[in-house]
Amino acid sequence: MQPHAIPVLAALFSTALAVGCSGDPDSSDPTANPEGVADSEVTEALTSGANGDKCVHSAYNCALRSVGGNRVELANGTLPWAVSAGTVRDGLGAPMIKDTNGGHIEVNYGQIRHFGGETLVMAMTTANASAGWYPISAVKDEKGLRARIGNVDAQDPGRGKMGCYEIRNDADAGLIEKKVVRDAQGAHERAGDYMSLVRANGARYANLAYSVPGDALGAPAVDIFPAGTKFHRVEVPTSSGRPHLTVRLYTKAGDGHYTKPDGTMTFVYGYVVGAGDVKRFGWMASAALQSAGGC
Repeated sequence: MQPHAIPVLAALFSTALAVGCSGDPDSSDPTANPEGVADSEVTEALTSGANGDKCVHSAYNCALRSVGGNRVELANGTLPWAVSAGTVRDGLGAPMIKDTNGGHIEVNYGQIRHFGGETLVMAMTTANASAGWYPISAVKDEKGLRARIGNVDAQDPGRGKMGCYEIRNDADAGLIEKKVVRDAQGAHERAGDYMSLVRANGARYANLAYSVPGDALGAPAVDIFPAGTKFHRVEVPTSSGRPHLTVRLYTKAGDGHYTKPDGTMTFVYGYVVGAGDVKRFGWMASAALQSAGGC
């Protein structure tokens, strides 16, 4: 595709991050407070990369597909897929909750997995008040979804490991309701969407994202894991030369709109070993992680 320019936030840090698997973070640990991003927006081109044809800041920060949105539409162009009852599972294959009512789910493009003896798709909203893996056999138009979902996985940069982390069993309440997109409307685009939050079953989970928010790529969730899950951070190339991306956060201004800059959120790239011993690569917010050993 031909590159074209869009306004995006600079992903700046003053020091490189380097944390060993010993679990002893130094002062540049991404779980520490970041030093901030640039005060102004920069223009950077959308280009093709390792994870897709629409990437910015990094060849591994991309939209799920080059044409169409991140959600899989039915043949008539609508989004919700009707489903019957099914067990919602996390990325380790463990049951999260039993959806006894069915209803409708929205599905992210390319996210289809096989574990526990069945095929599952990534549902964005489930009975667990979270994303989760839903059995495709419970989708009423299973044939239609199989024909349209595709298969997309984030790739390994092949540059080596940088550290060992695990998903936290808590969350900074002061961050949750801030927005990751300037002037975001409604209940979406919260910083909390990328943190370890308590869900309907009483357990905490955090999303693994395909891209970071704020760049009009959608930052779609491609997996979800419970607190305590190990995250293997790896080095990733970025346009700044630093192995992470940082986005600005916003709170309400006097007019009630989320336009007041208020802190930042840093995202690091890596993988979780999910069900079936499959490495699931993607971005996680440092606010969802803590240093750990044993990777």
